[in-house]
Amino acid sequence: MILRDDSPDEVPRLHAYGVEDSPRMSRAKERRKALRKLLLAGRGSTQAELCDLLADRGMHTTQSTISRDLKLLGAHRGIREDGSFVYRIEQDRRSAFPAHMVTAVEHNEVMIVIRTLVGRAPVVGVELDALRHPDVLGTVAGDDTVLVVPASTKRMDALVNALRELCERG
Repeated sequence: MILRDDSPDEVPRLHAYGVEDSPRMSRAKERRKALRKLLLAGRGSTQAELCDLLADRGMHTTQSTISRDLKLLGAHRGIREDGSFVYRIEQDRRSAFPAHMVTAVEHNEVMIVIRTLVGRAPVVGVELDALRHPDVLGTVAGDDTVLVVPASTKRMDALVNALRELCERG
């Protein structure tokens, strides 16, 4: 690999399935966080406008990336009182949880696995992370499976029950 002068000092490492190390992933999370704030503030009537608003915050991206992020965030296009369009997102993350995408919640003594419809695990993972449940240390989403890492195994039963309740509301 040839590094040019304008290349980053640190080259991202690839893991299994071609997933890059944290720099790109953290940028995606930061972009989605900023996009979510814009949507909650009622800003952005088009995807191009959202691209411009993010660029103003130093986050340059493409319309296709914004489209995917909007889908992951569960945003929809609505109409303002003045008749103009705006992208919106639910403020109550619990009511926006995509329970209809979950097919099963299973666990053993140390971890929880949430099975989803094919291709829906990333959406479920993002929504679980957004809930900021105190008993969830983190999540890892594949194509149809979300691995939930509990903060402590001592509260495993309570966490499993809370997740099952959340996932059965769909």
